Amino acid sequence: MISQQYVSPIVPDCTAGRGVDRIIFAENAIECLLRFAEPALHKAPAARIGKHMKKPTWIVQKEREKRAAAAETIWLFGIHAVRDALLNPKRVKLRLLVTKNACDRLGEAIAEAGIEPEIEDPRKFSAPIDPQSVHQGAALEVKALDWGPLSEVAAVRPGEAPVILLLDRVTDPHNVGAILRSAEVFGAAAVIAPHRHSAPETGALAKTASGALERQPYLRVQNLADTMERLKTMGYFVFGLDGEAEVTLEATLGRHKGPTALVLGAEGPGLRDRTKDTCDALVKISAAGGFGSLNVSNAAAVGLYAVTRQSGERA
Repeated sequence: MISQQYVSPIVPDCTAGRGVDRIIFAENAIECLLRFAEPALHKAPAARIGKHMKKPTWIVQKEREKRAAAAETIWLFGIHAVRDALLNPKRVKLRLLVTKNACDRLGEAIAEAGIEPEIEDPRKFSAPIDPQSVHQGAALEVKALDWGPLSEVAAVRPGEAPVILLLDRVTDPHNVGAILRSAEVFGAAAVIAPHRHSAPETGALAKTASGALERQPYLRVQNLADTMERLKTMGYFVFGLDGEAEVTLEATLGRHKGPTALVLGAEGPGLRDRTKDTCDALVKISAAGGFGSLNVSNAAAVGLYAVTRQSGERA
């Protein structure tokens, strides 16, 4: 109900004393208010509610990144990388482009994967990959692998002492591919890298990994330091490999038992400050003489060998 105070600005005082005319005029004024004023009154609260309920920017950005990742595909190339991907039941396969020769070489894997190959002219190979890539007449479009949550991949089971590698800003796909091969050989539970400043799954990485990408869990996380903290709560001791550390990995391992995480930095910059601060211990790989530091993939192999050998001796 609209009060007289609300109507009074519209109903002039000169109508006073005119009886029916005043009533008619007032009714017309009220109808006008109901038709034109009330919608504005109702819209204002709705506008305020909508403004307050707007999603935060970080949530919107995270949703966009999730949709983009779901839509993203990868082109693997090379006989070995394509064969291993075809034989991996966890890999989502979309298109297979092969020459007649490559099709013959991959015949069994193609049949097992149940995918229809598209035969290509070797002189006009149409896969959207670098023309300089050694594709050997085979290219497979796939979705990135989903290895599941960290809590499952890095789970510590009774009687086991898993090893995990963490990569801090290691962006070269060839280095990461080589690290995945070493991780598979030494039985690492996972290789972990941040979403940014790391090497995503690519054809070059898969080819260097020589099939290890299909079998060795490779997780990319939002924040590396936070992931290191989570691993600590799961029982892992976190070593950071740093060429300027005062103690060696071998000497420190003698006092450590249980799940182990090794963190390696990019060649040159090394570990970031926050990464160093999050480690339980900073160690170096002992070297004979005054030689320079190891390539990051070689350092990963040496570190994995030292940890797994120490575990074997303790067992």
